Amino acid sequence: MATSNDRKTRNAAGKDILCQTKTMELVLRNCTVRSFVPQDAESHTEHINSRNIARNMCRIPYPFVLQDSRDWIAIATSHEPETNFAITIDGKSVGGIGLSLSSTEGCGVTGHAAEIGYWLGEKFWGRGIMTEVLEAVTDWGFSTFGLVRIHASVFAHNPASARVLEKAGYLFEGIQRAAFLKDSEFIDGLLYAKVKLPKTIPRQSCQKSSNH
Repeated sequence: MATSNDRKTRNAAGKDILCQTKTMELVLRNCTVRSFVPQDAESHTEHINSRNIARNMCRIPYPFVLQDSRDWIAIATSHEPETNFAITIDGKSVGGIGLSLSSTEGCGVTGHAAEIGYWLGEKFWGRGIMTEVLEAVTDWGFSTFGLVRIHASVFAHNPASARVLEKAGYLFEGIQRAAFLKDSEFIDGLLYAKVKLPKTIPRQSCQKSSNH
């Protein structure tokens, strides 16, 4: 992993953690996970512009055009800390994975949980790539942000994604009825999570409103 311009913050478990603010790279057996670059736009579009991918993703439209990729890469690379990354094979962007960090407003700390989402071009399905990526980025998220919980929700009609989560060590927590609305259809979600409790938990309390 390569990072630069790191800064310290404190998470909900009371740990000082380093939040990378520039680039990230994880070199894995079958691929590399790294920060997006503008040159990824064409390859990103080629692999994400799929009806089969869009039907299983809440926020990915179909068709997905080149300008959509350029806009997304600009957003991903400007976010601080950077939490959305390209999955690359032979230097080409063929998928994506990202963390959405939660916050505990009013407690004065960074949240201890995050949601993870991912996609991979159809050409690379069934090769174990996504499981490898999910394991690596999950571990990276725990160590980089001091997270305690990372969860994912997949559409109930997408058992292949559920199997990826299970292979990566995520545990099934339940069915989320009508959790998603896509193409005028309510879709149930399958909730999975991975938890890594710290050895010690400091005393903390969030101030409750007097109305509660």
